[in-house]
Amino acid sequence: MAVQFHVAHSRIVDGVAAIAGGPYYCAQGSVWTAYYNCMAPGLWTPLPDIVLLKTATDFLARSDRIDGTDHLAAARVWLFSGRNDQTVKPEVVKALSGYYALYKASARLVDDKPAGHAMVTEKAGNDCPLTEPPYINHCDYDAAGELLKHLLGPLSASATSPGGALMPFDQRPYANGDPEAISMAKEGLVFVPKSCQAAACRIHVVFHGCKQSAATIGERFVREAGYNRWADTNRLIVLYPQTVERYFPVFNPRGCWDWWGYTGPLYHTREGPQIRAVKAMLARLGAPRS
Repeated sequence: MAVQFHVAHSRIVDGVAAIAGGPYYCAQGSVWTAYYNCMAPGLWTPLPDIVLLKTATDFLARSDRIDGTDHLAAARVWLFSGRNDQTVKPEVVKALSGYYALYKASARLVDDKPAGHAMVTEKAGNDCPLTEPPYINHCDYDAAGELLKHLLGPLSASATSPGGALMPFDQRPYANGDPEAISMAKEGLVFVPKSCQAAACRIHVVFHGCKQSAATIGERFVREAGYNRWADTNRLIVLYPQTVERYFPVFNPRGCWDWWGYTGPLYHTREGPQIRAVKAMLARLGAPRS
């Protein structure tokens, strides 16, 4: 989802980090392609050709469905693939690196950690090689800190205990009053450092993984992933939009973000319902105080 949002809105997004993510539009509107070709490709279900995905991306840009792809060359890109991740195979993440390279974007790929399919931290969560709820693993590696340094440049040391405010907010105004219709929760979360309560700050959007929403694991992800400690000392607001598991009218039983089309055929463009909702949240955070 981070990659989709970046490509759709590359004019305003300076960089992207993806943990166990594949190329933009990999699923091409198919849950079958998403589950097989774009997660664990094999002989009969190969990864989609990234050159063809670039062709589709370029067509969307010409059609004004996404921002112009000329912005992608300047983007900072940070990617992670765990050596023990059997859910999203390493070749999928390497394909994402190759996709960005087609646009002359230089990606940093971290693929030497023995992690399972999870958010990787220094101390929080399960043992590093596991792939188990809540999909947060301690691997003696601060992925949140490393990706933020790559995206934002040199940072001040992180806080031992964040002093900012982690606050819930109503997601309904950003999703036409009915977020559950597009598998989003009624409430999202945002972390605001004290230094950002009266002055302008940068914003980092964090899309949780499948089965990692607050509705499923409470606030474990937003508190343990590691972003807030760095945000607190570096004038950075962290937006945590939230999904919810749904079976009807959309089918999303694992509470994933829509990267294969369960919200409609334009899911990967600026017109995608979830992308529109998150973009509206960013506009609200960036609006002048009344």
